[in-house]
Amino acid sequence: SYVRRAIDDFQMIEEGDKIAVGISGGKDSLALLYALNGLKRFYPKKFTLYAVTVDLGFQNLNLEKIEQICRDELQIPYTIVKTDIAQIIFEQRKESNPCSLCAKMRKGALNDAVKELGCNKIALGHHFDDMIETLLLNMTYASEIKTMLPKLKSTNFEGMELIRPLYKVKEKDIIAWSNYNELRFLQCACKF
Repeated sequence: SYVRRAIDDFQMIEEGDKIAVGISGGKDSLALLYALNGLKRFYPKKFTLYAVTVDLGFQNLNLEKIEQICRDELQIPYTIVKTDIAQIIFEQRKESNPCSLCAKMRKGALNDAVKELGCNKIALGHHFDDMIETLLLNMTYASEIKTMLPKLKSTNFEGMELIRPLYKVKEKDIIAWSNYNELRFLQCACKF
């Protein structure tokens, strides 16, 4: 109900939207994929879902479980974008604090793949707690009152929008839902 409320309150979905859900393999992105797939069945505006994972190139990342969920359980097309981001950051550049550069490169790879799929929206699994944490971090370290927006037009890709349907969902509720459904998720493969 919180996902539906956020989508309606911020007018995140329109008739005919092609929405790519960014899948990391963690609880938030998979909860979002399940929620949007469930909503799709009865939502008055028809939309299409795609799942996209940016493979950073870590050797120990196995995406077979996500492929199986998308193919067998949800029947959602799944795309894996292979990249060399890990090699670039950890071997070539030897970044001491690679998170910012990694995020930018990951975002660029995701945007390119989504555009190639013909999607007009990207849905990310940021939830209510992420919004609060971002607000507090910005207040503390950047001296500004700013957080993630629920819906944002892309400045780099014309006609593309970023949406955050979990905007009103608390992390504890995602954890409880995951535990209730006995779901298991990928652990982050990043050594940093």
